[in-house]
Amino acid sequence: MMRRLIFPILLGGVGCAILVSLGNWQMQRLEWKEAILASIEARMTQIPVELPLTPDPARDTYLSVKADGRILPEELQVLVSIKQKGAGYRIISVFETQGRRILLDRGFIGLEGKEADRPTVEASVIGNLHWPDEVDSYTPEPDLERNIWFARDVPRLAKELDTEPVLIVLRQTSETNPMVTPVPVDGAGIPNDHLQYAITWFSLAALWFGMTAYLVWRIRQRTV
Repeated sequence: MMRRLIFPILLGGVGCAILVSLGNWQMQRLEWKEAILASIEARMTQIPVELPLTPDPARDTYLSVKADGRILPEELQVLVSIKQKGAGYRIISVFETQGRRILLDRGFIGLEGKEADRPTVEASVIGNLHWPDEVDSYTPEPDLERNIWFARDVPRLAKELDTEPVLIVLRQTSETNPMVTPVPVDGAGIPNDHLQYAITWFSLAALWFGMTAYLVWRIRQRTV
């Protein structure tokens, strides 16, 4: 009887060990990701610094910055849907500061605000540098005639508006009556699914163990 039990026990033990090790690996990844998110959160809310002369996406993403200048009427509108607000647009405007033209994500307007007049305004702004990763093979081409975009593709937006490929996502503005509601960056959009993955692997390990125990029981019953 023992010969017949060796293979299922060995298979069950190896399978459980592999699945548990994968679960443990995901728990390690969870700890790593939480440390990164904490670092990003700290960077988002730190005391703002002057806009760097040559911002680098690898180094400066989420950097808290401040700048004084003019928000121009030139803008592109990115179609979005925001929880508790519904469908609308992110307004990406040209911001002139110290002789530079950069992009400013002013925030959200409802669908009815698309054609509203947004004139030039002097403003001091505080926000975060961001190069969102929103483009994939399923992203539609922008409707240039109707000024409807479907992603914040910073290089392409910058080319269209003739600015540097630099985007500040507005957090605070000196405007007394801002026409657009800021939607600051936060860590909510950064995926962190490692706990769910770990639970899946540990659940599979428990299932594998249960199946192995049942198979061993069936073999023993047949030999009785």
